[in-house]
Amino acid sequence: MANLNSSQANKQLIAGYCGIIFGGFGVHKFILGYAPEGFIMLVITVIGGTFTYGFTLLIMQLIGLIEGMIYLNKSQEEFVDTYFVNKQGWF
Repeated sequence: MANLNSSQANKQLIAGYCGIIFGGFGVHKFILGYAPEGFIMLVITVIGGTFTYGFTLLIMQLIGLIEGMIYLNKSQEEFVDTYFVNKQGWF
């Protein structure tokens, strides 16, 4: 098991809530340190949303909602192992 850090436990809550609220813009990815994945979500939302009248925003928001719920439903040890040790970027 990975060593638990209080900042990692706080990031779990913050990333989970931001995934639920601002998930379409990839804010939760930036909080966890996954800048390329966050940038991909942001670009798909902004540029894709322009051409599809916001349809891609709805899809990205759904993905963010699912990821936020996954973050909040994991135990702290499992969260640290998955997202800080193994560096799993998506789901």
